[in-house]
Amino acid sequence: MTLDATAQPQAHLLIVDDDERIRGLLQKFLIRQGFLVSAARDAAQARRLLGGLEFDLIVLDVMMPGEDGISLTRALRDTLDTPILLLTARGEAEDRIAGLEAGADDYLIKPFEPRELLLRINAILRRMPQPAVQPGGPKVLQLGPVRYDVERGELWQGSAPVRLTATESALMRIFASRPNEAFSRIQLVEDLGRDRGAGGDPAQERAVDVQITRLRRKIESDPKQPRYLQTVRGAGYMLTPD
Repeated sequence: MTLDATAQPQAHLLIVDDDERIRGLLQKFLIRQGFLVSAARDAAQARRLLGGLEFDLIVLDVMMPGEDGISLTRALRDTLDTPILLLTARGEAEDRIAGLEAGADDYLIKPFEPRELLLRINAILRRMPQPAVQPGGPKVLQLGPVRYDVERGELWQGSAPVRLTATESALMRIFASRPNEAFSRIQLVEDLGRDRGAGGDPAQERAVDVQITRLRRKIESDPKQPRYLQTVRGAGYMLTPD
């Protein structure tokens, strides 16, 4: 049975893996699901493709010779907000957290079922910025020198746009939908479209904490003492605009 790539049928994916067999299998599988798929054997080839083409999502192996997946993710985040899904053979929590801290949107531990990869890809693509105006709600939220355009799903500092990853964009949409209201980690895990029923999974909740930390660096003058994206003891996180 062919699974339907419902989130974005013609999304263009980049698969980066040094294993030719895995790279080929993933490319064929995802093409059958309706995606456009390009492939690269290492970081250098991925950089060349990214220099000339636009992609909707990058599926990136962590363990590659030369520049590894985490280093490439960190470098790409300086100029690129394309969602990144890391494939890792390491199941330890700290290894997964390192990938998220580098700027990845999600991770998948090898070995995995192709269906699970498809579900993760679709979940990430659904997080991409979309208009999210609430009836009667503010169209712009002011966060000190930073402002969030709710309608466009854009973050600005003065006249300069602030780059957001797909997951950071999704978090801003969630918080902006109900400012001054706390969201629990469990609720954020579910709202981000991660593994359904994963609420209460320490690894998933820790992943949310990492994304919150990254987002604070973009909206807070002092991320260690947040004014706008606050921690509410016993309740979760809350956005408190001016």
